[in-house]
Amino acid sequence: MTRVLSPVSGRVVGLAGVPDPVFAQAMVGPGTAVDPERIPAQAIAPVTGKIVKMHPHAYVVVDAENHGVLVHLGIDTVQLKGEGFELLAAEGDAVTAGQPLVSWNPAAIEAGGRSPICAVVALDAGADAIADVVESGEVDKGAELFTWS
Repeated sequence: MTRVLSPVSGRVVGLAGVPDPVFAQAMVGPGTAVDPERIPAQAIAPVTGKIVKMHPHAYVVVDAENHGVLVHLGIDTVQLKGEGFELLAAEGDAVTAGQPLVSWNPAAIEAGGRSPICAVVALDAGADAIADVVESGEVDKGAELFTWS
């Protein structure tokens, strides 16, 4: 079983709270989302594994059980072309859950007219593959968001 950790601290809003239909309707996969604190922060690896995709606004870490977890920092942030994000790791790197991967400032994202909400998604998983999903309340970076078996 994989424990998937929150990449950021903030308020959990669930996927339904993401202002993007692709995430809100779980088209990418099941999971949850966190509305981050509006302070400069480092987003962390949600699981121990290997980074298979690394963009400034999003990354995917695949664990030993071949579970791919997508972390998407904000909505429509791909349009920023990396501005406001600093990569702390690279595609292909082996990482440990909790390791900082990207520095960013959610307040700056919001000031630019975009939502800083972070989707955390179990890629290629059925809705019944994840359990103990946190859908609301405050969460600290590194706290468990859901389990994947």
